[in-house]
Amino acid sequence: MADSDTPYAGLSPDTVLDAIDAAGYVSDGRLLALASYENRVYQVGVEDGAPLVAKFYRPGRWSDAAIAEEHAFALELADAELPMVAPLRVGGATLLRHAGFRYALYPRRGGRAPELESAEHLAWMGRLLARLHGVGARARFRERGAIDTDTFVREAARAVLASGLLPERLDEVYRARTDAIATQIDARFDAIAPARLRLHGDCHAGNVLWTDAGPHFVDLDDARSGPAVQDLWMLAPSARALDALLEGYAEFRDFDARELDLIEPLRVMRQVHWAGWVAARWHDPAFPRAFAHVGEARWWEQHLNDLGEALSRLQDE
Repeated sequence: MADSDTPYAGLSPDTVLDAIDAAGYVSDGRLLALASYENRVYQVGVEDGAPLVAKFYRPGRWSDAAIAEEHAFALELADAELPMVAPLRVGGATLLRHAGFRYALYPRRGGRAPELESAEHLAWMGRLLARLHGVGARARFRERGAIDTDTFVREAARAVLASGLLPERLDEVYRARTDAIATQIDARFDAIAPARLRLHGDCHAGNVLWTDAGPHFVDLDDARSGPAVQDLWMLAPSARALDALLEGYAEFRDFDARELDLIEPLRVMRQVHWAGWVAARWHDPAFPRAFAHVGEARWWEQHLNDLGEALSRLQDE
């Protein structure tokens, strides 16, 4: 059983392999840890079959109902013939349990990163995202929350202030700066009042794999409700790339051009949220190892400078 400070202490290789066997598969002992910090994800060899990917959910992050919504959305997308890697059903269930952990199994799908300077790749991604949003607009998330300032700025800032990572002398300026950022972003969202869709939520190049047959999406762990542009801006490293994405998108779905004014707020929200995410997870031994620089005062000084520049951009736009 996991505890809040070391949530994966009991997730040994034997526990992972036993979980595969408990789901009715026969593991062959091959186990490869895949890059993931929020959850623990492994590629597991299976006798007489293709490898599986096992995702062990971080205890306490999502409720069972919220994970059920993630899985249902993935399956809905796959049923709509979108290239989404969806969880496998085991005895009719997609959320499984073993040794106090919740986990899901997925087919292994390989691929390479998309070419985000290729107009062809970007237009293809735009078409797929328009179709994904068409499915996302059919219903609402009830358990997974929204991409909003309360979650991505205010809650993240509270995590930073409670963590002890931020040098105490910076507390007041950090609090004032994040409060001002939240106020500016709230005003921008209120002015545009974008439609809220079920989204991928974290649609960056690392969550899109490309093969000779085209792209497929992975990892709906950050799926939330939000504006369509959230799934577009991280795939667009330049204005030309964004134009190519939107050109493909428009073939299947109308895009509200006012949402382009949300790109900078969403970018700043992601900055604040990332710092809060690391701060909230600092007791997990994987985080100090991976993000040692966050434990240094100079990183927080630079982060505050970055937030000051971001606030100026928000105020000037």
